[in-house]
Amino acid sequence: MGHADFSSAQQATPTGRGTGYNPHNRFHGERIIAVDDGWERDTPAARLTEVRHEHAKTVISRNRSPDVPFEQSINPYRGCEHGCIYCFVRPSHAYWDLSPGIDFETRLIAKVNLCEVLERELCAPSYRCSPIALGSNTDPYQPIERELKLTRGVLEIMLRYRHPVTIVTKGAMILRDLDLLAELTQLGLVKVFISMTTLDDELKRTLEPRAASGAARLRVIARLREAGIPVGVLCAPIIPMINDSEIDALLKASAEAGATSAGWVMLRLPHEVVELFEHWLAEHYLLRAKHVLNMIRDTRAGELYNADFSQRMRGTGQVAQIIKQRFDLARRRYGLVSNDRSTLRCDLFAPPGQQLGLF
Repeated sequence: MGHADFSSAQQATPTGRGTGYNPHNRFHGERIIAVDDGWERDTPAARLTEVRHEHAKTVISRNRSPDVPFEQSINPYRGCEHGCIYCFVRPSHAYWDLSPGIDFETRLIAKVNLCEVLERELCAPSYRCSPIALGSNTDPYQPIERELKLTRGVLEIMLRYRHPVTIVTKGAMILRDLDLLAELTQLGLVKVFISMTTLDDELKRTLEPRAASGAARLRVIARLREAGIPVGVLCAPIIPMINDSEIDALLKASAEAGATSAGWVMLRLPHEVVELFEHWLAEHYLLRAKHVLNMIRDTRAGELYNADFSQRMRGTGQVAQIIKQRFDLARRRYGLVSNDRSTLRCDLFAPPGQQLGLF
C-alpha cells in the first residue's frame, strides 16, 4: 500500500465529513487514480448520507479474539455517519463493494429485520447466554438511529428476555433510551461505556466530525449516573502527539461527571485506515505528520500496524509504555477502576413463555 506524500496537497474533505478520500477497494483488480489538475481546489460540498436496507440472516456475531472483552456482539448498522477518521472498522466496507473512505460514512447499511432475527436466535435451543456488546464496530447511536430505532429495538428485547448487554457509544442519543436502561440496571443487566477522545472542539471537528462534542459526552455521563446507570469511559483511540496529552484531563472530567471506571486503546491502523489517517494528518497536521507516524511506529515494532492479539490494543515499546503509565496514574488519581463487564447477570435470561417457570 502506498503512503501519503506530505509535500503535496491532499484532496479536501467535504463539510462535516471525516475524509474526502475514497481509497482503493483492496478486493478490486482495477484502480482509478484521481489526478490534481489545479482546478476546483475549494472544499467540496457536503455529501448526503445514503442508507441501504439489508435483510440479515444472522445478527449475533461471535468473537474468538482473546484481547476482546466479550463473546458476542450486535451491530445494527454497517458504516458509521460519525465519520471518525481512525475507525478500525472502515476496511470492512470493502466486503460490500464500497470504499473504506467517505463511502464508509455516507453509504450506510441498516439491518432492518434485526429484531426479528435476534428473537429467533435468542430462542434457539442451542443458545447460551452471555453479555451482548452493542457498539463493538459501528456506533449504535449514530444519527440514522434517530429514525430507524434499531438500537432501541434491541434494548427492548434485552429487557423482555432478561438478557445482559453492554453499550459503547460517543453519541448523546443514548439519553433517549434512559427508560429502558434504568429498568435493565435494576436487574443488573447493563453497563454503558462512553468513548472519550478529546475535549478540544477543533480536534473533534476533524477527528470525529459528526459525533457528540466532548462536553456533550460529559453531560451524558452525568445524566446516566444520576439515573443510577453504571457508566465508564473508554479513551479510544490514544494517538501519540494528537490527543495523548489530554489523558489526565479526560479522566478528571469523566470522574467528576460520574464515571466510575476507565479503559484505553492505542490507535489501530489496519488495511486502508493507514492511508486515510496519513491523508488526515497531511490535511490537518502537516508540520507534525512525520513525527506522529514515527511515534506510532514505535508502538508497533517499526510498522504502522501490527495485528498480533498480544499487542494490537495497547502496542509495545517505549511510547506505548509511557502512555500506559500515564493512564494508570491518572486512573488511580481520580478513583477510577478498570472497565469490567463480568458482573452482569446471565442467570435471569428467559425467553418470553419460559419465564413462567420462574414462578
